[in-house]
Amino acid sequence: MNYDKGVYRSLTQILQFGINMLVPILLCTFLGIFLDDFFHTSFLVIIMFFIGAVAGGRNVYIFAKHIFDRPPVHDEVKVRKSDFDESKTIRRNSQNAVESLKDSDNE
Repeated sequence: MNYDKGVYRSLTQILQFGINMLVPILLCTFLGIFLDDFFHTSFLVIIMFFIGAVAGGRNVYIFAKHIFDRPPVHDEVKVRKSDFDESKTIRRNSQNAVESLKDSDNE
């Protein structure tokens, strides 16, 4: 089977966007829950959630900026060199066409 590497690169980049956004949110939310239990408060989880969202947004921005700053990566195309010479074929076909035109003019 022939796999298109570009599709897999795109899927991994989408996955990285999600991970870059979710991990800071989840870590900060759980840290906020722990701090709320430790200090017997009820507002730190909300503050930590928004700090995590800002950190995740920053991560996604940096990741997207990094993607667009570097040059595009193209898959290497391996071309097998063959003995077929296209220029000879074109020359032969044009000579045949000229000869057939001469033959039709003579008739």
